[in-house]
Amino acid sequence: MATPRILRFAMLLAGAAATFAAAGIGSLASAAPPPFRLQEATIAQIQGAIIAKQITSVQLVKLYLARIKAYNGTCVKEPQGILGPIQTIAHAGQLNALMTLNLRPATRKAMGFDERKARSMTDSVDSDPGMPDALEVAAAQDREFARTGKLVGPLHGVVMAIKDQYDTFDMRTTDGADAFYANDRPPADATFVKRLRAAGAIILAKANMAEYAAGGARSAFGGTACDPYDTQRSPNASSSGSGTSVAANLVTCAIAEESSSSIRGPAVANNAVGLAPTVELVSRKGMIQSGIHTRVGPICRTVKDAARILDVIAGYDPQDELTVFSVGRTPTKPYAGFADGKRLDGVRIGVLREYMDKRKFTKADEESIDIVDRAIGDLRKLGATIVDPGPEGALFQGCVSRLAPQLRNAALAKQFPKLFPVDEKGKATTDHVVTLLDMTLDASKVPEEVTIRDLGTSQAPGEGKFMMDRYLLQRGDANIKSNTDLINKARFYDDPHFPDRKKTRETADEAREFDMSVRLQTRFAVQQIVLACMQEQKLDAVTYPTSNLPPPPLDGPNPPSLNGRGVVWTFLGQQGFPAITVPAGFTTKIYDWVRDPTVPPPPPPADGSGGGNPREGTRMVDAVPATLPVGIDFLGRPFDEPTLLRIAAAYEAATRHRIAPPDFGPVAGEP
Repeated sequence: MATPRILRFAMLLAGAAATFAAAGIGSLASAAPPPFRLQEATIAQIQGAIIAKQITSVQLVKLYLARIKAYNGTCVKEPQGILGPIQTIAHAGQLNALMTLNLRPATRKAMGFDERKARSMTDSVDSDPGMPDALEVAAAQDREFARTGKLVGPLHGVVMAIKDQYDTFDMRTTDGADAFYANDRPPADATFVKRLRAAGAIILAKANMAEYAAGGARSAFGGTACDPYDTQRSPNASSSGSGTSVAANLVTCAIAEESSSSIRGPAVANNAVGLAPTVELVSRKGMIQSGIHTRVGPICRTVKDAARILDVIAGYDPQDELTVFSVGRTPTKPYAGFADGKRLDGVRIGVLREYMDKRKFTKADEESIDIVDRAIGDLRKLGATIVDPGPEGALFQGCVSRLAPQLRNAALAKQFPKLFPVDEKGKATTDHVVTLLDMTLDASKVPEEVTIRDLGTSQAPGEGKFMMDRYLLQRGDANIKSNTDLINKARFYDDPHFPDRKKTRETADEAREFDMSVRLQTRFAVQQIVLACMQEQKLDAVTYPTSNLPPPPLDGPNPPSLNGRGVVWTFLGQQGFPAITVPAGFTTKIYDWVRDPTVPPPPPPADGSGGGNPREGTRMVDAVPATLPVGIDFLGRPFDEPTLLRIAAAYEAATRHRIAPPDFGPVAGEP
């Protein structure tokens, strides 16, 4: 029998189209905009209300703060304190999405926020006039608007949260860690944060996150974050607070970070839009432990809003060497201009059935696959040409089998030692070149495990230590100067339900070499394979479920990886392809996993991190009714964000699957 909560959600689903039609996208040119409503407000609606003098920036910030006050409390039981094991709470009514608020001490206290939400733990006075808080920034914005009658920039009135992995000169930045910096504020903003402020964005908070961006919605300083659609579940991946704060309307948009799935993962769990752009498009300067896979991107409630954020943060930065590849490769008109279309005539979209073949997965994967199958039908109705190899087909396998032996070569040999034997000194005992040639000329000789789901690991030994130490040396703190200091001068949580973050740092500290060669080779190989297949089939983009599985319980194990599938599909995004996730619907039932000591534990992750690896095996339990978001990914060529935005916006406009979490409605005094 359906529970009252599921019935309530079903009614919300049924009324979604009407709700969105009533809200409208709005235009700054509208003569008489509808009365302003904070929940689900878009950038256009906020700015329309400001221009119509229905609301000021200060009033807007205060409305968001009222929601933060109502919904941002602790969402789990902590019987041994913030660092001890947690116990989940059904319908907790709280989310713990934001760890730090951009408020002066007196203002923070007057509003009833505790000291742990302070802008700085090392500057209790916090009186520097050159460091205005969010309300002071909003007041200055209001004065300028009153003086000129014009918005100060394209993001005037846009209230944002920034993942704690990124530098903000006015707020503490520690990657979620409870580390004892001499000055917990970095000396300068990250490059993209500077650009957001210059465009008029109001930075209200630092978002909670998985400590050191390593998975699991928990940090030593911020505590545990919860999913607004089920507070006993994870909000998915390290940028959990960014996604949750957007879903519950605590901010307009948020900035997340993705090394594998931490933009799209939180977005899908929070029924939001997550844009993971081409790595080289947005500067990583001011990011703790940036790397070749890490990318900066927005989570918003609409495609158009995500595009507007990208317009501000994209572009070359001489302080980030990777962004030089973006020069000459950005569109001549704003990204937001590509998010207005309603039709997809002439667009060719491939279906990545390798991620949707039910034979390769479990019963738990099937409903999400079916929902995305329906979404593919919606794309076809919008005029798109769908290139589909069939339910058990493979879109890219021909290119993988033909090109992987040549492009992966020695890495492929290490992946399959039985086919490429070596002696005790690592010297080949057969002619590996001949074996690779045989595979190149006869695809049937390529191991069946070689698919686009996973072309082998692409870890870079020493990267974690090198990037962390580089960041800390550039930051120049008097107390925290290295990864070793983070181990010795910080507090860590201790909970068997979550990965051991101290161990992760200790493992990184053991590195004595830094080798990017295999990672770069994998990236080059996968890009060439995918681009070749897209060109041969004349594809503009490919599509697949963002995740085959809903987010797991906070106190339960992650589902075991199977045929390259984790909680979220990550492999292609890691190789530099831009991707965007859009809400595609909701589950009706879910299957979870539980720990089972009678089942052997899986092997540790190939990168040696131990992150998230359970201490015993797991087994799947029977389905239970549940209404949780499902997302669809669109992935394209590097720097082809315009095509992805066009596809995503048309699909969003036609389907309108975004629904605010029902447990976090309007608060007292909210219009």
